[in-house]
Amino acid sequence: MEKPFGRDFDSAHALNLDLQKVIKEHQIYRVDHYLGKETVQNILAFRFSNGIFEPVWNRNYIDHIQITAAETVGVEQRGGYYETAGALRDMLPNHLFQLVCLTAMEPPVSFDANVVRDKQAEILKAIQPLHDRDVLMRTVRGQYGPSHNGMLGYRQEPMVSPTSRTETYIALKLFIDNWRWADVPFYVRTGKRMTKRVTEIVVQFKRAPFVLFRKTAVEKLEPNRLVLHLQPDEGISLSFGAKIPGPIVRLGSVDMAFNYTDYFNATPQTGYERLLYDCMLGDATLFQRSDMVEAAWNVVAPIQNVWGALEPREFPNYAAGTWGPEEADELLVKDGRHWYNPPAIRESVDARTAEA
Repeated sequence: MEKPFGRDFDSAHALNLDLQKVIKEHQIYRVDHYLGKETVQNILAFRFSNGIFEPVWNRNYIDHIQITAAETVGVEQRGGYYETAGALRDMLPNHLFQLVCLTAMEPPVSFDANVVRDKQAEILKAIQPLHDRDVLMRTVRGQYGPSHNGMLGYRQEPMVSPTSRTETYIALKLFIDNWRWADVPFYVRTGKRMTKRVTEIVVQFKRAPFVLFRKTAVEKLEPNRLVLHLQPDEGISLSFGAKIPGPIVRLGSVDMAFNYTDYFNATPQTGYERLLYDCMLGDATLFQRSDMVEAAWNVVAPIQNVWGALEPREFPNYAAGTWGPEEADELLVKDGRHWYNPPAIRESVDARTAEA
């Protein structure tokens, strides 16, 4: 089965019941191709096989986590489908929540399929419920409009209504109510027609408690940041402070980067190859169970209810080729943070944030 699994909690629950009338749960393989990517699978290996990272993978050392899935393409020839799906249904309860689970889950006692999925299900059930006011304050929806260089807006795409209210962008702030992640915000965003195609998980650590390096300007003191690059370049990078050569003690940011292609001479895959192979082997580790699907929709339900009851304001609210609506930037700015974007386009986003 290919995602999305249902339209909401009720339809997902009904779909699970219908399937289980015919075949058993362990015979069902719900395909989410993100989970077949090497870097996604490497999240578990990276976390649980390296003694230098697992001890700091918690609220005591991590300030916040960002998960971004940005696409430069629009809906192309899939306007008919996208009008019925939208970014929320298309991405959040499957792709993005799976990345949240792998990033936040507790260590399993083995890599048996059900043991791993038990830990993932625990995270989905621990996501703090969103009440109506939370949806208004902690979620953002957007729809891309025409760009200055001629890119079409969503409403001009084939098979899309000229008055469409379908979202092509979402951003939200989540909290996980458990011992490891209490009070650590997870910022999640995804969108069509954005500045750059990139999927990544950013783990930003807290600053050192006392800054000794007075000669370094505050804006130059970047916190330690670990970035798991999922696509198009698969790899891992870590930024940390180092002394800039010279007689004065000043700090600069240094990046250590690892790329799968360079190191292992491996060709990136779509993810389907691995998943279909696992399906043939009967290995369900990388596939969602029915309880995981329903737990994800349970988190999404309040957003669907509020967004369904309120008309979106000012659609379209971001130009094609940008990083999304300004409200998404403000979601982090009001917390004293900002979205992490690749350096090539970082300046324009920072400038917009400074103006705000």
